[in-house]
Amino acid sequence: MKDYHADAIRNVVLLGHSGAGKTSLIEAMLAFSNTIDHMGSIDKGSTTCDFDAEEIARQTSCYVSLAPVEWKQVKINFIDTPGYLDYCADRQAGLSVAGNALIVIDGKSGIQAGSDQAFADCINAGLPTMFFINKLDDNTADFTKVYQQLHETYGKSVIPFEIPIKQDGKIVGSINILRKKAWYYDDAETPKPIPAEYEDIAEEYYQQIAEGIAMIDDNLMEKFFSGEEFSDDELAQGLSIGVASGEIRPVFSGSATQMVGIYRLLDLMDQYFVTYESHGNVEALDKDDNVIELLPNEKGFTAVQVFKTVIDPYIGRISYIQVKSGVLSAGSTLYNPNTKTEEKIGNIYSLRGKVQIAVGKLFTGDIGAIVKLTNTFTNDTLCDEDENVRFFPIKEIIPMLGKGIVPKTKADEDKMSVALTKLAQEDMGLRFVINAETGQQVLYAMGEQHFDLIVKKLKSKYKVDVELTPLITPYRETISKTVKAQGKHKKQSGGAGQYGDVIVQFEPYDCDEMVFEEKVFGGAVPRQYFPAVEEGLRECMKKGVLAGYKVVGVKATLLDGSYHEVDSKDIAFKAAARLAYLNAMPQANPLLLEPIANVTVTIPDQYTGDIIADLNKKRGVILEMGLNEATGLTEIHAQAPMDMMKEYATELRSLAQGRGNFVMQFDRYEAVPTFLQEKLVKEVSRND
Repeated sequence: MKDYHADAIRNVVLLGHSGAGKTSLIEAMLAFSNTIDHMGSIDKGSTTCDFDAEEIARQTSCYVSLAPVEWKQVKINFIDTPGYLDYCADRQAGLSVAGNALIVIDGKSGIQAGSDQAFADCINAGLPTMFFINKLDDNTADFTKVYQQLHETYGKSVIPFEIPIKQDGKIVGSINILRKKAWYYDDAETPKPIPAEYEDIAEEYYQQIAEGIAMIDDNLMEKFFSGEEFSDDELAQGLSIGVASGEIRPVFSGSATQMVGIYRLLDLMDQYFVTYESHGNVEALDKDDNVIELLPNEKGFTAVQVFKTVIDPYIGRISYIQVKSGVLSAGSTLYNPNTKTEEKIGNIYSLRGKVQIAVGKLFTGDIGAIVKLTNTFTNDTLCDEDENVRFFPIKEIIPMLGKGIVPKTKADEDKMSVALTKLAQEDMGLRFVINAETGQQVLYAMGEQHFDLIVKKLKSKYKVDVELTPLITPYRETISKTVKAQGKHKKQSGGAGQYGDVIVQFEPYDCDEMVFEEKVFGGAVPRQYFPAVEEGLRECMKKGVLAGYKVVGVKATLLDGSYHEVDSKDIAFKAAARLAYLNAMPQANPLLLEPIANVTVTIPDQYTGDIIADLNKKRGVILEMGLNEATGLTEIHAQAPMDMMKEYATELRSLAQGRGNFVMQFDRYEAVPTFLQEKLVKEVSRND
């Protein structure tokens, strides 16, 4: 593989719904360009990009992967991303290094949830975008129907550049709208006139392209409305500007598995997709957190960002990187300002799926991998030490579905934390925590499929067996009435005795931890025993009398008591404090508190009624709702009990047919409704 500079590199991310054919399309382009000897198959598990054992078993992409293609005088780095929503963290990683996007649409199913997400990603990232309507070799596929869906849903910028010619349900050629010529696959070198039955539709599509070009420039618009034809140069220039700006989003079609439409697709990506350099200067932060701009070519100093980490059991850590500026050379030493360490750069690779192709250098804009970095992780920057810059991190993915994770054996317990730490380095959509209040080990992921993938990967890669359990809601307890109670501990059993006697007042108080105070007069309880009383009460507050949850919102005041000059000890006063607590709390009208979360749900408007009805069933309170003009989606702001939202990631996906997302953040605790408290207390008692 030869060297390519920033002006010859096109980074293209493939997006779309799971099963639309992204991986197969890359496979076809690899084969068509003679990068590989023959096409692999999803069914046989032999594709270049889906090489992980779980991807092969599931017959779907789970991780981002790379596949560079040398086409004519350019290098196109194809970035294959998962279409299934559970693997959105890897899709985000792929988007972070993309300069262009190719959205693959199933020619049979048309627009799906993943298509909408893909288009939204392109709009948010400002990526030049093309569409490829795939699977047109299937008799049930319908180019015209699917194109009309795209045009109506995503706007008039979506314009077909080629349309298929079908005879007897089979694609036999295509019509190039710009050239107004037809090509047949049995004579690919010779252009033919457009078949009569396609003339009207071809002219209609040409006018759409011409109108799109006219919007780019006032002179072109004047020429368009005067009815003049654009010259070839004007077409080329207008299309280049239009595609780069997003004013024009070309639509192509074909069949990945039959390698139909691949040549023209590669040619048009070469012609109209933008190079890395053309995106302009790259923003970064200097050592003082000031925003600076780096040159997007080889003239700048070396600066690299890690966008994905893979931990291979044999090779070790593989860091997927993009050269943002300058030239990355094997044998160089770079500085990591995130960890404040130096890294020796060993071998540098260009990745084609799992195949590592050793290269001596990578130039600006190019994508590849470095192995065995010691202190460098996803989102970290490597640069010349004198420059000390950091790139902005990849957009954070916050997993919302939590489950308890329990090792099956002691051996599994010893290995689980280490294994999960490594998996979390690979997967930004995974989070492992230990809940301080419940003591539960909790794994957060993007959905049920994601959990299944993690559990199987723990088993296959790290030999760790685990079980997933329901998430424990961290309820709390408090009191609603002021009471006083005595606690007297007296023990005499032959040896030294124990004596402690306290009277404590417990009252509701606005606090997250117990507040302790003493108002003892006349030395009824000597001062040296105050800490023991407080310690005893704090230990008791860890477990309430209703259901064993942490007690909050209580002020405990030591009022009185008595002591024995010989038998009184710290341990006796701790025990007396515990007795006072046990005597008082049942009389203080104990209450169960539940965590309440702020919830923001983002959905297409047609699902609003169903979502609001469901939130109401969950005892949610709708605060406000409105249209987000930037996304065109409806945002619902609500508050709801966290216990009712434990499975909401799965439920929302069903309610909004995969087109919704939400974020949730703890806000406060409030009393559980009376009609639910007794039920919850009984459930805890049964579980105990």
